[in-house]
Amino acid sequence: MSVIEGESMKTAQHITEHITEQTAEPDIERDDKRHGERDDERTTARDGDEAPTPAEELLYGVIRRLWPLHRRVVRAVERELTGTGLTAGEHALLDALHSEGPRTVPQLARAMDLDRQPVQRWVNHAVELGLAVTAPNPAHRRSSLIRLTTEGAAAIRGIQRFESADLHRRLADLPAEDLRTALRVLDRLGEEFRHLGNGSHVPPEETDSRGNHDGSRIQPSSPHPTHKGRLRE
Repeated sequence: MSVIEGESMKTAQHITEHITEQTAEPDIERDDKRHGERDDERTTARDGDEAPTPAEELLYGVIRRLWPLHRRVVRAVERELTGTGLTAGEHALLDALHSEGPRTVPQLARAMDLDRQPVQRWVNHAVELGLAVTAPNPAHRRSSLIRLTTEGAAAIRGIQRFESADLHRRLADLPAEDLRTALRVLDRLGEEFRHLGNGSHVPPEETDSRGNHDGSRIQPSSPHPTHKGRLRE
């Protein structure tokens, strides 16, 4: 075994052992103002505008909770990774490679809905740690594929096992059907906000090349809490 391989194995083992040792209750900082405390109160008309409908109030209540939820997820992941040498972004990178397989940096950036520069930095660091490697890309000679090493795959599996067990313990009171509904809603919101961000709009039901309606294009996401998006070639 080479020195580099030995160091890679040590890195993966260190990350997995460190994550599984985090048994203390997380002390996540709470926002000074709780978002959505009064979402059930009827919004009154202002400046001559009509009051939103109950359905609109519910929908915006969901959206209003996403910002603090995102921050809390990131803080929780950062806490779990303390001492591993990984950041929350690198955690998301390893998760994307583990679930989607080898990808180029541009593909990873599109999947994570980020600029290429931070993704490239995360890739470089993962390569330095021996958790990922570059490989030739048969489809594009100038854009290498990034794939996990054996140690990288072991590290992210260890992290995911700990996170899944911890989330299951904390959310054991939620029925599976509620979680499936939450996934469908989050996927739909992500899709619509992607269109809004691109300045485009796609109706809820679209037709394929044969003219068939497809009202079930949204696929369930991974239960893993890190940010992921749809790959676009």
